[in-house]
Amino acid sequence: MRIGLFGGTFNPIHRGHLYAASEVIKRFHLDQIFLIPAALPPHKTPGLVARAEDRLKMINLAIADISGLTVSDVELNRPGPSYTIDTIRHFKSTLANDAGIYLIMGLDAFLEIHTWKSHQDLLEEIAFIVMARPDDDYADAQQGWRILEVYLKSTLSSDSQFDAELACYRLEGKQPVYICDIKALDISSTKIRELIKKKQNIENLVPPEVAGYIGLKGLYK
Repeated sequence: MRIGLFGGTFNPIHRGHLYAASEVIKRFHLDQIFLIPAALPPHKTPGLVARAEDRLKMINLAIADISGLTVSDVELNRPGPSYTIDTIRHFKSTLANDAGIYLIMGLDAFLEIHTWKSHQDLLEEIAFIVMARPDDDYADAQQGWRILEVYLKSTLSSDSQFDAELACYRLEGKQPVYICDIKALDISSTKIRELIKKKQNIENLVPPEVAGYIGLKGLYK
């Protein structure tokens, strides 16, 4: 059994999230990906994030007909801020001992991992799948991977080495960090929220069920 854990605020979930998750399932031959909405993300500003129950409902609506994707409310049921290390340990304690577990995230998030709680323990306990999406800091995936390599060597492990056959970085005493080139979709939750405030159409950015729910609940206005 090969399992992916894809956390985030999902504020709201959009087609970019769904495309990335589906591509990772195919490329890494995963059996399932858990989408894990954060309750109180430590790096987010309270008040700008929709209620947990609304974000959870939107995820359920978005993945209803997508094979291999499911949602976990483990972080929503935990009091206090959502820390990834606690979530990883939860899944490791509940899944089969021989399950392969991968933590999926974007390059932009991974480049801040040294600021996360118990980040060294996190790197030791779970393999990463890092996706590059061009942004203001890098023009394409190849430039992103060069930034990642510098970050790994300068901040996380000076002896990190790239394994070209497996497309991953190996860090001494830690789990592999796999890289995954995924064609970027020009979609972000921030952009969606801005369009909603301007009363512009978002139906090409999110599944229609999600757009309907946002309109019904009056979210992000």
